[in-house]
Formats: sequence, structure tokens, C-alpha cells
Amino acid sequence: QVQLVESGGGLVQAGGSLRLSCAASGRIFWIETMGWYRQAPGNERELVARATNGGSTDYADSVKGRFTISRDNANVHLQMNSLKPEDTAVYFCSAERITGWDGTRRYTQYKAWGQGTQVTVSS
Repeated sequence: QVQLVESGGGLVQAGGSLRLSCAASGRIFWIETMGWYRQAPGNERELVARATNGGSTDYADSVKGRFTISRDNANVHLQMNSLKPEDTAVYFCSAERITGWDGTRRYTQYKAWGQGTQVTVSS
């Protein structure tokens, strides 16, 4: 099964920038969609941005014009500019419709999550 490993979170002042990265490990043949979700304390997990293998992207209204998602094969990145205190959350990498090889057989996994990385924006 695929594992997603995130990096790049941290503490930044309002107006600053951070770049999150996520790498899918294992022998991967195909990942249809990779993206980023976030969850603030007391809130539900929400979509931030996602990118399909075909190049389509989708953003939450709250981050349009500030965040940019990019993807190369089994890696996905989120460039976050003009950060606001309300962007503070744990950010999770996600992957959907993964096809890979586990060493003995081909498998399909429909959803995978990273462990999460904290982003804190101070005012």
C-alpha cells in the first residue's frame, strides 16, 4: 500500500509563505488525484486544493489566488503565499485511485492520507 510523507509545515507570520511537499512511496503505476486538505481545531477536514493526473486543478474559494498546487508523478506540492491566521491548521496530503505493485501483486487503493503537518500563521 502507498504511504504519503509530508514535509514543509511550520510557523510563519501573516503575509508570509510556506511550501508543503508530499511524496508517495512504493512502486506506483498511477495516482489519479493528489491534493491537500486541512483541519483546524473544532472544524471538519476541508479540501484546500487538488490536482488530477491530467492536469486539472481545483481550489477552495478561501485560498484562490494565494495558494498554488503543483504535481509531478507521485509528488504534490502546495505553495502558500499571503498566509493568514485563518490558514492555521493541520494539512494532510491525500491521494485517490492509486494503482501500484506491492511486490507480489498489482493493487488498487482508493484513498490514502498522509500523517499531517502543522501550519501555524501568527498575526
